[in-house]
Amino acid sequence: MKLHHSPSSPFVRKVMAAAILRGLDGKIEKIPTNPHESPAHLLVDNPLSKIPALVTDDGVALIDSLVICEYLDTLGDAPRLIPAAGPERIKVLQLHAIADGLMDAAVARRGMAQLPQDDGRRAYDARQKGVMERSLAALEKAEPQGLGNLGLVSIGCALGYLDFRYAHEPWRPTHPKLAAWFDAVKANRAFAETMPPA
Repeated sequence: MKLHHSPSSPFVRKVMAAAILRGLDGKIEKIPTNPHESPAHLLVDNPLSKIPALVTDDGVALIDSLVICEYLDTLGDAPRLIPAAGPERIKVLQLHAIADGLMDAAVARRGMAQLPQDDGRRAYDARQKGVMERSLAALEKAEPQGLGNLGLVSIGCALGYLDFRYAHEPWRPTHPKLAAWFDAVKANRAFAETMPPA
């Protein structure tokens, strides 16, 4: 399999962390990709010019981190990260959605901060910051435990991205349960080997 990859993307990190937990990371070739440059090799596989994008061994291009993780969950015999059906599946996907929304808002804020600022951009930043704050509050209330599903993997990738890009906005003091959980799981190989560059 080939994965359009950037080590600074929290969505790519989620896919790689899932692959590690599923025992599949050795089967994925990482293709360095900057989606902001819309390289031809990415556009062939993802017309949205977004990463991650995975090309399966059968040559099928998959886009969106959730779709890719769903696919990885069908390979090998490691425990599934996404339950097949029922209330537990909904619970996992709900946690995943909140964590993904947190990542979406954080990535959007970072992109917008690099543009000239005006009232509209400042209002957009404030809205996305509010999304981040509410997401953190919801995840704190969820009291994550362990690292056994994709929702938890996504939470870890989101918190890691905040540490990476938003160290000037510390989240730990107001979210002690999340902080304790993240400190307990971040040494797991799935996170330790996918840490973004310093």
